[in-house]
Amino acid sequence: MKEIIITKNEENQRLDKFLLKYMNKASKGFIYKMLRKKRIKYKGGREEGNELLERLGNCRKYAWPMFTSCCPGWVSFMSKKYPEYLRNLSTAKSPQQMFGAMAKTYFAQKKGIDPNNICCISIMPCVSKKREASLSYMKSAGAGQDVDIVLTTREFVRMIRAEHINTRFLKEQAFDSPLGESTGAGVIFGVTGGVMEAALRTAYAVVEGKNPEADAFRAVRGRDGRREADFTLGDQTLHTCTVSGLANAEKLMEDIKAGRVSYDFVEVMACPGGCVGGGGQPIHDGCEFAERRGGTLYRLDSERKLRFSHENPEVQKAYEEFLGKPLSRTAHKLLHSEHVNELYFETHNYL
Repeated sequence: MKEIIITKNEENQRLDKFLLKYMNKASKGFIYKMLRKKRIKYKGGREEGNELLERLGNCRKYAWPMFTSCCPGWVSFMSKKYPEYLRNLSTAKSPQQMFGAMAKTYFAQKKGIDPNNICCISIMPCVSKKREASLSYMKSAGAGQDVDIVLTTREFVRMIRAEHINTRFLKEQAFDSPLGESTGAGVIFGVTGGVMEAALRTAYAVVEGKNPEADAFRAVRGRDGRREADFTLGDQTLHTCTVSGLANAEKLMEDIKAGRVSYDFVEVMACPGGCVGGGGQPIHDGCEFAERRGGTLYRLDSERKLRFSHENPEVQKAYEEFLGKPLSRTAHKLLHSEHVNELYFETHNYL
């Protein structure tokens, strides 16, 4: 196997827009860079953000704390070691699976394409996304699996180099519409604490009726394996915890089981540092790039004109034209999954 070396010129490059020119060489279908599609997750707190507010408003109906569900490695870990806590998981699907369902429904409808003729290809920093895409219940659009093929970023780099393409000589191109716009909140989804921060930015706006300072929830950031922070939403104090690395996740779960700690909202990423440190990322022996990549995501967030997911005009339009309101029947069918009823029976060989 050929070693992938990250050169000095390649470090911290934002490859997504440059690679559109490369991906557009595909002769059939539409190819989307799934790393940019995380914005679907949090339109106006839409879906997981509003789910959190729904739970806070009806505390007795739900199990606590609410755990994030976007990391398939973490969801698999919980289903095997702590299945009694599956009902605590957010029902919101991961961004990959949300977009696959939307691509074969809303996107197909807008473009006049038979969804059975769409091949949805996801490019991810995560090896576990391959298994997630193949789960039997991840086909809510009714056209086969919602995501057909998953490539890791490392595999994609090998494809590019096999074609002798130097990304430094590619010009940026705009993403296809609909769903071609992104926000800073979507960008930071790839770093530990980013899911929590993106959700809280929108949850605050929904509760308070105005946006917070964009960096108001930066207390959730950091490379610590486990980080606690309290925030005020309306008249409630929200106790949060962000965890990365499954060893830290196991310690967290044991503390929760023993009653030593109590939280309202917990984000867990299986890989240290979050998705930027994922097992499918380009590697260089002896070097760790998660912290540097995470810093790049925060810089990109700070440079964005749109930093709040609920202000994304294209996702707003998707709700107006297709999904209706947050947690609607259509949104629930396409963007949510009942982990207790479905994942529990599919834990075998889950990556």
